[in-house]
Amino acid sequence: MTTATIAASQPWYRSLNATQWKTVFASNLGWTFDGYETFSLILVVGVALHDLLLPAQFGQIPVFAGTVIGITLLGWGIGGVIGGVLADYIGRRRTMIIAILAYSLTTGLSAFAWDWVSFALLRFLVGIAIGSEWSTGASITAETWPDNARGRGAGLMQCGLGIGFFLASFTWLFVSAYGPGAWRIMFLIGVIPAFFTLWLRTGIPESQKWEQSNQKRKSAKARKKSGAALSEEDHALTRFTFADLFADPEVRKRTVIVFLMSLTTTVAWWGISTWVPPFIAAAAGKAGLPPQTWASYAGMSYNIGAICGYIGLGFMADRFGRKPIVMIFFAASLVFTFALYKWTTDLHLLLLVAAVNGFFTLGQYSWMSVWLPELFPTRVRATGMAFTFNSPRFIAFLGPLFAGALIAQLGGFSGMAVAFSFIYLLGFVLVPFLPETKGKPLPA
Repeated sequence: MTTATIAASQPWYRSLNATQWKTVFASNLGWTFDGYETFSLILVVGVALHDLLLPAQFGQIPVFAGTVIGITLLGWGIGGVIGGVLADYIGRRRTMIIAILAYSLTTGLSAFAWDWVSFALLRFLVGIAIGSEWSTGASITAETWPDNARGRGAGLMQCGLGIGFFLASFTWLFVSAYGPGAWRIMFLIGVIPAFFTLWLRTGIPESQKWEQSNQKRKSAKARKKSGAALSEEDHALTRFTFADLFADPEVRKRTVIVFLMSLTTTVAWWGISTWVPPFIAAAAGKAGLPPQTWASYAGMSYNIGAICGYIGLGFMADRFGRKPIVMIFFAASLVFTFALYKWTTDLHLLLLVAAVNGFFTLGQYSWMSVWLPELFPTRVRATGMAFTFNSPRFIAFLGPLFAGALIAQLGGFSGMAVAFSFIYLLGFVLVPFLPETKGKPLPA
């Protein structure tokens, strides 16, 4: 019996070594910190604006909230693209350390905003820092884990966002009791991840695949500098990674398709799902219940579902393939948006439907950490992943702006959510145009 046959007959987790587990743990923690910071904003933005705006402006809080969230998202897109390029040139681990330190510092500074403009500007800086982290963690996990378990590793890494969202909701359940300035405490807590980088420096090694690719890049650049004839691979290695995404016809085609799929996921989530806590809080307020408490309940319920969705998509993609599972998640997201915002009225049932909605609408983000590393060669993997994951935010940042305006104009959340939800159809129809990569080695 060959070594490959023995490995294939064992449970997937027995084929993993300590380094691979530490790598996914580190990537998960980095994404958990991002999740805490991101959902903290969603939970506290209304309270923060009540503290930072004049009473005469309170009626327009949904518009100001949409603006602040949108500006954060714009910064995320810029930082994400920059971080991906850096990860391809200076390494996955080093870029992750820089990103975590940066968003820990900028999150802490957000607590000292003195008006809504300073708050929005500081959130823009936070967005830049947050955006740099995902592609490094997702790429180093994919490059470290074996082919037969890569989807599971991606799901375990990606669920960190849901864990962070849940931790933010749980923390706000207690911190919200500290009054109008409680939102500042939430952001001060966000400084803690900076201490994680002390372990990260020595806890996990750099990706061997990146190191090999980086050495090839250096050799190709040396040959170019000496005037030697360059092969097609050398030309690719000496091109700027962002330009290289669009130089190869097959890579360019994949880039465009996954960009549009990512746009679907991103516009829908930021335009619809960010309003789940205030939507349920408003319903609770009408029923005479404490809105902020129910906002926390909603956030926890939604994110318990999301954590299961992140992991579930990765595990199911390894079992059934990338294409069918991603298509199911897009279709179910459309259905359960209607279920949450239009078809459910009972408060307790809303929490249950929010969990199922979170399984699909936020859990679907795992398709990117599962599938994107398998579509780009190592030399541009982080750049390609970062571009397709983050650049849709240059468009998606308009989602919260329009959503906030629609909520104010329509006098509620339901009409806005239904209007935005049909974008899921775009992602659904694009999936068949990508190759099935289940169990296949990463592109060299």
